[in-house]
Amino acid sequence: MAKQNGSEGRQGRGFLGGLVYWTAVLGVWAAIFVLAMLAVFARDLPDVSTVLDAKRQPSISYLDRNGALLAVRGSQYAPPVDLDTLPEYVPAAFVAVEDRRFYLHPGFDPIGITRALISNLKREGGPLSGGSTITQQLARNLFLDFRQTLRRKVQELIVAVWLEFKFSKKEILALYLNRVNFGGGAYGIEAAAQRYFNKKASQLTVGETALLVGLMKSPSRYSPVYNTDRAERRATIVLDQMVRTKVITAEERDEALSTPVRVSARLANQRAQYFTDWIDDQVRALVGEPTEDLVVETTLDLPIQAAAESSVRATVKARASQGVQQAALVALDGEGRIRAYVGGADYAESEFDRATKAKRQAGSAFKPFVYLTAMEAGRTPNVMVVDEPVKIGNWEPRNYTNDFRGPMTIQQALAQSINTVAARLASEVGTGNVAATARRLGITSKIQQDPSMALGAVEVSPLEMAQAYAPFANGGFSARGYGITRIRTAAGKVLYDHDVGKTARASVIGSPSLQYMNQMMRQVVCCGTGTAARVDGYDVAGKTGTTSDYRDAWFVGYTGGFVTAVWVGKDDNTPMRRVTGGGAPAEIWKTFMGSALPRLKAQAIPGGIIEPPPPAADAISDLLGGLGLGGDQEPDPNAQPQQQPNQQQPLPY
Repeated sequence: MAKQNGSEGRQGRGFLGGLVYWTAVLGVWAAIFVLAMLAVFARDLPDVSTVLDAKRQPSISYLDRNGALLAVRGSQYAPPVDLDTLPEYVPAAFVAVEDRRFYLHPGFDPIGITRALISNLKREGGPLSGGSTITQQLARNLFLDFRQTLRRKVQELIVAVWLEFKFSKKEILALYLNRVNFGGGAYGIEAAAQRYFNKKASQLTVGETALLVGLMKSPSRYSPVYNTDRAERRATIVLDQMVRTKVITAEERDEALSTPVRVSARLANQRAQYFTDWIDDQVRALVGEPTEDLVVETTLDLPIQAAAESSVRATVKARASQGVQQAALVALDGEGRIRAYVGGADYAESEFDRATKAKRQAGSAFKPFVYLTAMEAGRTPNVMVVDEPVKIGNWEPRNYTNDFRGPMTIQQALAQSINTVAARLASEVGTGNVAATARRLGITSKIQQDPSMALGAVEVSPLEMAQAYAPFANGGFSARGYGITRIRTAAGKVLYDHDVGKTARASVIGSPSLQYMNQMMRQVVCCGTGTAARVDGYDVAGKTGTTSDYRDAWFVGYTGGFVTAVWVGKDDNTPMRRVTGGGAPAEIWKTFMGSALPRLKAQAIPGGIIEPPPPAADAISDLLGGLGLGGDQEPDPNAQPQQQPNQQQPLPY
């Protein structure tokens, strides 16, 4: 009987107890597996005990030459704000849009995760939904990176659950609002309110709150500074969600929509972003990766920069029907200090810097290097030349007008940008010598020495052209463009000073060649291809440049101690519609210089004028020689340029 009872007991355990037993066993193994997985994923977790420590990259503040703030790069934090000091709709708006079940979940939202998975399965391409809660976002912002990997997502869940155990919901929300990235270097709601609206977070309106909440989706894409329309559309979506979740009423939404939100004037008018990008990398090259907040004092002149940006935007817009899509401008003084720098028509649309990163053919703006080489080899502006068909090897240059004008002076040939004369001069003095002249003055790009180089078949940047023309403007001295004068810590320790160890600038153009060139380039503006660049009351000179099929157009001009190079074209290098250097570039140059020159108190071009001998018997001999009827022997094409006093030797290339 006892045996039978034992058998029944075993049978009972097999049916009911066995279920419990095996469930417990599986549960134990599942727990072990989960713990093992957690141990694996938690192995390289950061130290979460530092959650209350605000860590950031050092900020770099960029100042113009007069101390005005140009931009701030790096992180900026304001003191943490107490949630109780904020209007109720501020934290409620973030919860409504970013995490509606924030007060219900344990750090992660199973419903939100499931909905995101379903959405991603249905989606064909495009960005994926993440389903992250505010707690998960805080975990990611505080401790993790933004890689979309399984390990990172699991670690995010682990830290999120830890945060939920460690802090109350109110504390988590406060940490989130005080640490989240709002773009523009602003971290936290207080810094964002000050950065974008120049006010305290406690003073945020409903509309301003909606704009800041909208930034969470993508701080750069929905920036109210650079993408106003997109930011407004996103803010409208946020306001509608705030109504649906009863954070505000429909009437409050309508009032917010009808009340303009004014972004901080300093940010709205933020300028010189291309320039700041350009020197930002240089700062690290000069002083290394910053470990504390830095202040960079630059050469830029903010009012002049504003005039440059305005002239570029206005002309690009006005000339859009001719296919003008982009422009770049670099202006520097006789010392090489960059006073204005524009890398494109609109930084918000394209951050690509055409002032230094784009290399485009110079066209006839390269001809002054040909003519200077000829002046140094003994020519003068009044030497007679002939505009006629010329063949150099298999190359036959043609003029823009497709005709030939016959006898003229060298000065007239440059003023009218005659291609045949420039090509013959380069052949006579040697293209290698022309290349050496261009390098001596400041062209750093590769210079090919085919005959076509005389007409500007050389790819250069606007910065190169500006610094290469600077010796014409400053009395003949080298002037390499630069933008940083001093770097110091916020506490005042000087880390770099441009003037420390500064050597004397080399003389790269001597007399009378300098005076001859200035005289001839004055004629370009006075009565040649650059008349559209004339600025009444100022001594100005320069040269136009237009490349084949109107792909590039240039005007590079100067007055005493100040030079500006302007380029216009398309990024894809396709032709514009009959846009020449004497058109859109000269228009930008004149508008800009008309605003800048009164502020600069510009002087006449230094060096005076040296009148060459009149075109008498010698000039007639030159003319006859050019016609093949006699005259002086033509110079050796391989002859070196005449050396000038204290002239810098040609650089290797």
